[in-house]
Amino acid sequence: MTPAIKALERKKVSFSIHEYEHDPAAPAYGLEAAEKLGFPAEQVFKTLLVALEGDNRRLAVAIIPVAEMLDLKAVAAALSVKKVAMAQPADAERITGYIVGGISPLGQKKRLPTLLHSSAEPQETILISGGRRGLDLELAPTALCELTGAHYAQLTR
Repeated sequence: MTPAIKALERKKVSFSIHEYEHDPAAPAYGLEAAEKLGFPAEQVFKTLLVALEGDNRRLAVAIIPVAEMLDLKAVAAALSVKKVAMAQPADAERITGYIVGGISPLGQKKRLPTLLHSSAEPQETILISGGRRGLDLELAPTALCELTGAHYAQLTR
């Protein structure tokens, strides 16, 4: 049981667990999840971490559809900072407590500023990482926002 699952159970949030056999050679973790679980890529989201103002001790979370590319300028604007850069993998792992490819926006060691791509808002449910490779959680985007303090923003190119 991952910290993400524990966080959902503790708050009594309705969710479903989806597991698949992760292929270590897969070039993109999120697209692999969508394909193996049989969900459209627009419904499966990846968790990315960015460093605020280039400071790898000040991170924020951006949750976007797995087939999309993050727009760093849009993320900076949504967070009201001048610039952001992708966080170093080691820093992302240390601060969240998860490994890259399995970082969940839920159950992180420290609550970070969080943004959820606006395409999630009209969807009944979305899938996010469950805290390890090969594990996704399906839940309502409103529940994800409530648990993480996320707000919706246009985050992709």
